[in-house]
Amino acid sequence: MGKRLYFIVLVLLVLFGLFNTSAYPGEGLGIDKGDTAWMLVASAFVFLMTPGLAFFYGGMVAKKNVISTMLQSFVALGVVSVVWIIVGFSLSFGESIGGIIGNPMTFLNFKNVGLDANPEFAPTIPFLLFALFQLKFAVITPALITGSFAERVRFRSYILFMVLFTLFIYAPLAHMTWHPSGLLRNLGVLDFAGGTVVHMSAGFAALAGAVFLGKRKKVTHAPANVPYIILGTGLLWFGWFGFNAGSALGANADAVIAFANTNIASAVAMLTWIFFERFQGRKMSAIGACIGAIVGLVAITPAAGFVNIGQSMFIGFAAAIISNYAIRLKNKTVLDDTLDVFPSHGVGGMVGMLLTAVFAKQVGLIYGETSTFIYHILTLFGVALFTFFGSLVLYWIVDKILPIRVREEQEERGLDLSQHGEQVL
Repeated sequence: MGKRLYFIVLVLLVLFGLFNTSAYPGEGLGIDKGDTAWMLVASAFVFLMTPGLAFFYGGMVAKKNVISTMLQSFVALGVVSVVWIIVGFSLSFGESIGGIIGNPMTFLNFKNVGLDANPEFAPTIPFLLFALFQLKFAVITPALITGSFAERVRFRSYILFMVLFTLFIYAPLAHMTWHPSGLLRNLGVLDFAGGTVVHMSAGFAALAGAVFLGKRKKVTHAPANVPYIILGTGLLWFGWFGFNAGSALGANADAVIAFANTNIASAVAMLTWIFFERFQGRKMSAIGACIGAIVGLVAITPAAGFVNIGQSMFIGFAAAIISNYAIRLKNKTVLDDTLDVFPSHGVGGMVGMLLTAVFAKQVGLIYGETSTFIYHILTLFGVALFTFFGSLVLYWIVDKILPIRVREEQEERGLDLSQHGEQVL
């Protein structure tokens, strides 16, 4: 029965969708064609980030685990898309329940998600497009987590974890941060494009995953394909323009500001990483350049629309130094975060979140305002605890249903063959 369970569930979901939907309501009232065109492009940009992540992670692991690692990212495009349409979007942006979570019935199966603009969320683009743009953020978040437990996770168990994480961790954070009635948003917490919702949550869930699954039987640092890592970084950097500039929700000045800040923060972080490595007596490696670029992208994400060019340069610089130290510190512990997801995304996200509260125009610490900074610190601790311990509970639940770690002989053989019956020749 266990081997057939996922297929049976999928059939039931498809039938549920077939008998529970009608044509998309609305006629495109209130939309701006320029904003709509940009947001279609931005959504496609963010979609491309997940295949980019697959190359980025896939190049870093051992050759016997390349396919499995890449598929763990790629399959999120399918799993999270279905979950999002059925109930994920409603939990994230449905009628607020205490500012914590959305009513699952508000937009169940995309009910009332149509072609007219929704002034509450995005007044110049179709509400359907807003929902699809937000979907791409939900897709990449669990995919980011996979780097922490790469080379030792059972694929079916990971799919179940991804579903539970989207429903019980990602959706509440998205609601609290981005819904007009969300708890954190109404406290004044700023997250322009997902530093807290995406990167901090993925980072702390990754930390929990590394703790729960334990060390690999054989810890190696022999990347299978460095050109894959460079390609993945390029695709991620390209897609991040949609991630950050698209979060302006229109073709406007905020989008241009976010676009510029995204590029310069990543550029400075990349250079900082390789020069800092050389300063410490190590070679300026391609992998280091790529990790530095990603850390800069992570750190600027919450601040992208709230700071200027000089401040974004500092954010990229600071994040690169701090994340570099975090990776060195992690390497001295017994923690086996395979691809350094927590030091890169978790720590980078925290740096970006705190520096957003320092530099944000008019409400940042440098403008004499303290409330934003205080709420950001409190939110940092709250999100860290919620995501870390919440994810630990989800790992435990999944492990009780389907053992989450592969057997020792499967790990030794490699996940490509043991999980998928495929291999890189």
